Amino acid sequence: MTIDWRYTVEDNLGVLSVAGYLGPGAVRRFNGAIGWALARGMGPVVLDLAELRSWSAEGQLAIAEAARRLADAGRSLELAAIPADGSLVPTSSCPLIPVHSDLPTALAAHGAQHGDPAEGRHEWRTTGWLAPDQAAE
Repeated sequence: MTIDWRYTVEDNLGVLSVAGYLGPGAVRRFNGAIGWALARGMGPVVLDLAELRSWSAEGQLAIAEAARRLADAGRSLELAAIPADGSLVPTSSCPLIPVHSDLPTALAAHGAQHGDPAEGRHEWRTTGWLAPDQAAE
């Protein structure tokens, strides 16, 4: 089982939304999504976990490693809507990872909102992530 992801850039903030199960089999794909975010954005990355069903210890370690990778690039990682089955337990070498109850709260902390794609918003996603027009069908 793997994950699907969508990365959205608005102004100086990135939102990486992840859906599925972040387990050992999905860590490589998650790391690729973090690489994508590093290459195509600036500023903090909010990891939106609202569509994540669950995560394993390996998935949590991948998130901690993502926070380190982003910190090495001068960026930060924040979490929104962590799975109900637990909280992230970062390692001692992990940078501080702010946790928000949901994506709107995380965006409000940065004075941002999800805007209209025609107004400077850029988005990339895996083929398994439904486009907004597909989700309405």
